[in-house]
Amino acid sequence: MRAADRGHTRWGIVLPFLALPVVVLGVLIIGLFLWAWSDDEDATRAGARATVPCAEALAFGAAERPANARAHDCTVQRGIDTAYSAVLRMPREDVRDWLRATYPNAPKARTGGGSCGALCLDVTHENGLPGTAEAHVVQVRVEYENAETALVRFSAFTM
Repeated sequence: MRAADRGHTRWGIVLPFLALPVVVLGVLIIGLFLWAWSDDEDATRAGARATVPCAEALAFGAAERPANARAHDCTVQRGIDTAYSAVLRMPREDVRDWLRATYPNAPKARTGGGSCGALCLDVTHENGLPGTAEAHVVQVRVEYENAETALVRFSAFTM
């Protein structure tokens, strides 16, 4: 045996085969970490507001657009909870009838001013929200724009 061959083993051949599974596992773990923290999420799942059809926003709170109302600015925000909102412009004289027809078992809409505006209604499953509603709470805030028109802010959300 030569002196140069002493101390040599076959580790030089075996070591790359043993290291390969460790490297592959490391790449998979890093890839999984990067995927989990990537910004490629759907905007509505990431908590950002997204525009939706107004019929969808109202239906989440078991409501329908009144025939004489214009609905716009309808959005959804999804995260831990889901929140839909819609803005309606409708004849001022029709607001109370629409609220009573939509939520017949709810408490009477209250007037108040301040953050309530001209008229407010808060409805939950415990106080009159229909069983068809996916929302847990519906809030309606009404402002009178002029003698004929009301601006109705509708929001329906889970808790």
